[in-house]
Amino acid sequence: MLRVVDADTHIAESEGMWQLMDLDMIPRRPIRLSAPQDTLYKDRNAFWLIDGNIFPKPAGRGSYNLMTPSLPGQESARNGVTIPCRELTDIEARLADMDRLGIETQVIYPTLFLITLTDDVKLEIALCRAYNRWMTQAWSNARNRLRWVAVLPLRSVEASIEEMRTARKNGAVGLFFRGIEGRLTLDHPYFFPIYEEANRLDLPICIHTGSGAPSLLTLFDTERNSTFAHNRILPLIAFRDLVANKIPELFPGLRFGFIEASAGWIPYLIHVLRRLLREKWKYASSAELFREYRLYVACEADEDIPYIVKHAGEDHILIGSDYGHNDPSKEPQLVATMRARKDVPSDIIEKILGENARTFYSL
Repeated sequence: MLRVVDADTHIAESEGMWQLMDLDMIPRRPIRLSAPQDTLYKDRNAFWLIDGNIFPKPAGRGSYNLMTPSLPGQESARNGVTIPCRELTDIEARLADMDRLGIETQVIYPTLFLITLTDDVKLEIALCRAYNRWMTQAWSNARNRLRWVAVLPLRSVEASIEEMRTARKNGAVGLFFRGIEGRLTLDHPYFFPIYEEANRLDLPICIHTGSGAPSLLTLFDTERNSTFAHNRILPLIAFRDLVANKIPELFPGLRFGFIEASAGWIPYLIHVLRRLLREKWKYASSAELFREYRLYVACEADEDIPYIVKHAGEDHILIGSDYGHNDPSKEPQLVATMRARKDVPSDIIEKILGENARTFYSL
């Protein structure tokens, strides 16, 4: 087995996670609810109650779906992934899955935190802290094969920096962001103290698809619009804003990744930025921009990878299987699918499957 890094996998948050909240916040922990299957939400019969709202909301305006919570009997497995593997309640089973799939290391992202859960600062801190504690336990029991991206209570810069420092000591290899956070785009100076500390800690900024802008979410109904506008497109907005405002120049050494948004958009946004900056554009090629700004993008196994490599360079493309989820980004046979491709040189395939992720996540 070559040193394959699955750069984007997921956990489905479980009830046990919330027992790790600080004692004074336990009464405000997420509560798992069940519902009949003859409602607007159809066969979705499990929800979290958090701060007076249900998560997920799988139908209607402002809707979205999540693979958490799970209920016994609701499903035993999807794509061969059992509930204990998804929830990280059976570490050995997940490691066995990785062996079966030819994966040495998984990098794990959240599921519940893909959506904004609360405006309450104290509750947000408690939820993030419990998540990070759970992931610390998983990492400590997985022989360093399960690495993770820390979730930050971004409404408090002070608490976010505290979580970053603790997470860095406990197996975290990145910091979770969505392309917009609340009412702020990621070029906003509010985030600069976090970026500065991330740079010092050698933790990359991992901009994953997710509905971080509640006001945008309210415009769409997943039955008509899917999650394209309020979820999948947000990392592209972040790419444009960070590059246009030259944010990477303020934090030399800090890496920025754009995860689970595919990669075929790169030439389009480079064209937009080149026209925007015009005489200020100093790069002979877009690959040069990726090198200088330390930008990484996760592609998908069925994309036009030669075209993507031409524009981003062969050292700045990652790939993830989306293990644990069941959406169009999933690629359960990631290694086999990638190595079967004949249109991409094998050395570039191996970079995408391992070396580039090791550099990005500093593994």
